[in-house]
This record gives sequence, structure tokens and C-alpha cells, in this order.
Amino acid sequence: MTLTTLYRYGTLIAFFLLCLGFALASPGVFASQANVVNLLQQVATLAIVATAATMVMTIGEFDLSVGFVASLSAVICFVLFAGGYDMTLAIPLALLGGMVSGTLNGVMVSRFGVPSFVATLAVGTIVSGLAFGLSGGASLFQNVPDAFKALGRGAILGVPVLALWFIAVMAGTALVLARTEFGRRVQAIGGNVVAARLAGLPVMRDVIVTFAIAGGLSALAGLLLAARLGSVQHTMGEPLLLPAYAAVFIGTTMSPTGAPSVGGTLLGVLITGVLVNGMTIMGVEPFVQRMMTGVIILVAVLLRHFGRRDP
Repeated sequence: MTLTTLYRYGTLIAFFLLCLGFALASPGVFASQANVVNLLQQVATLAIVATAATMVMTIGEFDLSVGFVASLSAVICFVLFAGGYDMTLAIPLALLGGMVSGTLNGVMVSRFGVPSFVATLAVGTIVSGLAFGLSGGASLFQNVPDAFKALGRGAILGVPVLALWFIAVMAGTALVLARTEFGRRVQAIGGNVVAARLAGLPVMRDVIVTFAIAGGLSALAGLLLAARLGSVQHTMGEPLLLPAYAAVFIGTTMSPTGAPSVGGTLLGVLITGVLVNGMTIMGVEPFVQRMMTGVIILVAVLLRHFGRRDP
């Protein structure tokens, strides 16, 4: 096996070896149908947030607000439920809140030239404070319709509903990036923003739209997580940030150029999910799991760096 082949397919090989290792270490548990279903449910919201991060990374930027936006959308929805409003109003307003947050990120980055790290961290902090204020810092669970809970629970033909959601989101995003004019423009911006401007592409508009889409996807993830749990806390989406970017960085190792892709992100999500799931089954402490997430980010970055060099 050449170094080029190893860099290109090493991540996929590592995924299969990881699954095999946990299956051998926990026979009858890790590879059981019940655990596979549980794993798909666990990674669903992460996959959607990671897709949002992939969109933003495609234009060469970062969005550190995705977890905060997921929390805010869920809080908005449940506050409206508690106030007696139904799903037809609560869900659209919650999604709109996410898209507005994303639009603000895009405007700060493209119109005013604020670095995306700074802009999205600032917006995320504001969003986090807003979520705390709306919820009063308490868990929300009043008047939640059963129809809303069904969005994140149950299965269709044996496939968890949450899995169908993230498959639809990732497939739709991949289609947009690969088959639409907008998707080609987004990739051109990420490849060389200066050249994109000189070519007459609407860079500012596309950057804003991309951040808005990321905000909407983050909001959707927050709503689905809340539907699965049946309750909301103002910090519930924040733990998704680090694993989401870990998944995206792992996915970039699948590309010869180190570019993010939806397919690569899916593999990254599965690796991240399998790692956490397997370590939980084996009784590994949560702090060790967090450390391992950081380790795989570093490994992914190093693999991307060396993979782009000539062997």
C-alpha cells in the first residue's frame, strides 16, 4: 500500500478497525441491533450540526455558534409551547431564530470583514445569553405536543426517525453542493475568494446565505434533540460543537486537497459516534472521552497536512 493510498483511505480503514475492535471487546453488545439503532439516534443531531459546519468550512470559514444556536432554537420552541402556541408557529419561529443568527454571522464576516472565529463566537455568546434569559435557566417541558416528540422518536421500517432526518439533510446538502450553481459558487469561494470576486461572483451574498443555512441546520438539530428528549435546557446544544468539527476535520482526510465534503463528514460523524459509543459501553470515564475527541481532531489535522504533501 502506497503512502498516497494510505492517506486517502486510511481514515476509512481506521473506521472499520475501530468497529471491529469494539465488537471484539464487547461481544454481543456493541454489534447488537439495539446498539446500532441507539448509535444512529446518538449521531443524528451531531450529523446535522456537522453538516452545518461543513457548509461554512466549504467557504473557508468557521462557525463557533452552531451549538448555541441549536440550544436557542429549542428554547424558543419550548417557550412557545409553554405559552400555549402550537407547532405550526413554534417550529417556524425556532428555525427562523437560527437563520437570523446565521445571517448575522454572515453579515459580520462578509460585510464588515470580522474574522469568522471572532464574529461567530460573539454571536454565539449573545445567543447563549438569550437562551438563558428566555428559559430562566430552568428545564422546559410543559405542554409539549406528542406530535412534536414524534419528530425525534420511533422508527419507520426499523430505521430510527432521527436517522432518516440526518440522511435527508446530508443527502440534500451534498446535492446542493455538487449539482447547483450556488454549490459551485460556494466551492469557488472556498478555493480562492479573491479569484471568485474577480470572476464577478456574488461573494458577499453567498457567504451570508451559507451562514444562514448553517444557522437553520443548527436550529433543526436543536429541535430534533429536544423532540427526542422531550425537554430543553439552555445549554443542551453546546456539547455538539467540538464533536461536529472533529467530524469535519476527520472527513477532510478523505480528500486529496483536504477540502471538506458531506461524504467525508458522514464518515467523521460515524467515527466520532462509534468512539463515544464504544467507550461508554466499556465504561470509560466521560473526561477521557472528551480528551479522545481532542486527540482525533489533532490526528485529523496532521493527516490532512501530510496528506496534501507529496509522499
